[in-house]
Amino acid sequence: MIRKNTEYPLQPPRERGTGRAFLFALVMHALLGFFLYHGIQWQNSTPEGEQAELWTEVPDSAIPHPVVTPPPAPVAPAPPVRDEQADIALQEKKRHQQEAARAAQLAEEQRQQKLKQQQEAEAKRQQQLAADQATQRAAKLKQQQEQQQQQQAERLKQQQLAEQQKQQQLKEQQEQKQAQAEAQKKADAEKAAKAKAQADAAAQAKKKLDAERNARLAQMQGMVGGVGGGNSTSNGLGKTGTGNGSGGTAATPAFNDRVQRRVRPNIVWSESPEGLETVIAVRCSPSGTVLNASVYRSSGNPAWDAAALRAVQRSDPMPQDINGKTPESFTITLRPAG
Repeated sequence: MIRKNTEYPLQPPRERGTGRAFLFALVMHALLGFFLYHGIQWQNSTPEGEQAELWTEVPDSAIPHPVVTPPPAPVAPAPPVRDEQADIALQEKKRHQQEAARAAQLAEEQRQQKLKQQQEAEAKRQQQLAADQATQRAAKLKQQQEQQQQQQAERLKQQQLAEQQKQQQLKEQQEQKQAQAEAQKKADAEKAAKAKAQADAAAQAKKKLDAERNARLAQMQGMVGGVGGGNSTSNGLGKTGTGNGSGGTAATPAFNDRVQRRVRPNIVWSESPEGLETVIAVRCSPSGTVLNASVYRSSGNPAWDAAALRAVQRSDPMPQDINGKTPESFTITLRPAG
């Protein structure tokens, strides 16, 4: 297992047992020197001579004649043993030094190789760590992107839901307005029908009253004719007109002015006013409520006729006459202001 060091992360681990190995090497060298010394000393010892005794007589023929040999050449004295042993020791020392140098070189190579392996392992570890960090960063970035996409989808969903609720509210409001409009239209129709029924009833009542009045007038005329003689005639009815008011009373000029002042502000017309005149026939209740309004005499311009009719309808209720009642029926002549 590689030991980590904060100051020197690539420093090789300390080898154990170095002193003991060095001591063992010194002992081995001492023993080797001892054995070499005694081996050389044993080989340089001079062997002693041997003697033999003959017990039988040797014939003369068998006795060899001594051969005279020249004296041996002088042999150079051998170098002292002490110098040879010193050379051997020196050579041995050199060899040990060489072996120690080779061992040191081998140890250095092993250390360098181990250091290189450690560096490679550290580089691989750093690469693996960087790869793991990159993978973690990529995973974290992917998770953040997924969260952002999820949040964006949630916001979009909420927006769509809010839009749907808004559309639903608008739809409900439109339906409510439509229902109110239909209810108002129905109420207006009912009001118009009721007003029409009232107007019809009032018209029937008026017609009945007119018929009764005419019958009484005819009876009175007959009576007058009978009293005054057959040649006498009366044109009093021609002088006493029923007019357009209720109860046989004609509308006063003050009432006509009030109606004009009431209707004219409601006229909406922006085109040319030349040659336009419309007569509107109006039927009202005694309180001034407009029961019916229609074009009695057209101006020839349908747009102006419609504008005049709308102005009369917007003037509901109509003003009252000097007697505190509004005439039952009357006409209004309208011209554009200009």
